Amino acid sequence: MSSLAAPDAGLSALSTPATQRLFALVPCAGVGARSGADQPKQYVAVAGRPLVAHTLNALAEAHRLTATLVVLSPADEMFRALVPDFEGPRGWLAHCGGETRAQSVASGLEALLRHGALEDDWVLVHDAARCLLQPAWVDRLIEACLGDDVGGLLALPLADTLKAEQAGRVQSTVSRSGKWAAQTPQMFRLGLLRQALAAASRQQEFVVTDESSAVEALGLQPLLVPGSVENFKVTFPEDFALAERLLSAQAR
Repeated sequence: MSSLAAPDAGLSALSTPATQRLFALVPCAGVGARSGADQPKQYVAVAGRPLVAHTLNALAEAHRLTATLVVLSPADEMFRALVPDFEGPRGWLAHCGGETRAQSVASGLEALLRHGALEDDWVLVHDAARCLLQPAWVDRLIEACLGDDVGGLLALPLADTLKAEQAGRVQSTVSRSGKWAAQTPQMFRLGLLRQALAAASRQQEFVVTDESSAVEALGLQPLLVPGSVENFKVTFPEDFALAERLLSAQAR
C-alpha cells in the first residue's frame, strides 16, 4: 500500500503560490540489477556514504529548488536508516514507487501535487545513481529551460564511434553526427510531464527510457543543454570504483 511520508511537510513554504517554482524528483525504487551489488545500488556505500546521499546533497545545495521528493518502493525500509538527515522542509519522501521508472515518476508527480505543487511548476527528474551531480549543472539547466515552452535535459554530444551489433559482431558503423547521450536532471512542467507519461502508459509497445522520450512522443522537442562527462550514471560494477575516485577527489 502506497503511503506519503509527512503529508503536510513543506506546505508552509508553498502557502504563497509563485510562478515557475522548481521541484526535484528522484526515483529511488529500483534494484540496479546490472550493478552486481547485493543490495539496491543506490544504497551501496561510495566515498563513505550511500550513493544516493551524495545525489541528494547536491540537490540540497541547488538553492533554487523549493524541495526534493524521493520516490521509494512501498516496502523500502533502508532509506530512512541510511539517509536519516534527509527529511525536512525541503526533503520529502513518497513510498509509491512502481515496477518501472516511468511508473515511479508518474506516482511521484501525484505526490508532489498532494504536497501543494501546481501543474505549471517545474519538475527536475534526476537519477539517484548520478551521484556526481553538481549544483552548477542544475543551475545551468534551470537558466536554459525557464524561458522555454517545452523544457529540456542535460546531455552530451557523442564523441565515440558507434557500432550496431548483431550476434556479437559489428553489423555497421552508425553516424554519431547530431547524436547526444541523455543525462539528468530532465526539466519539464509538472502538468506536461504528467500528460506525457499518461499518454505513454496507454501505448503498450512504447517503452519510456527517460522523461524526454515521453515528452517527445507528444510531438515536442526538448532543449538539449550541455552536461558534463562526470555526470555519469553508476550502472555496472566498475562504475562504483570510478565514482569513489571522483568523489574522493572532490572532497580533497
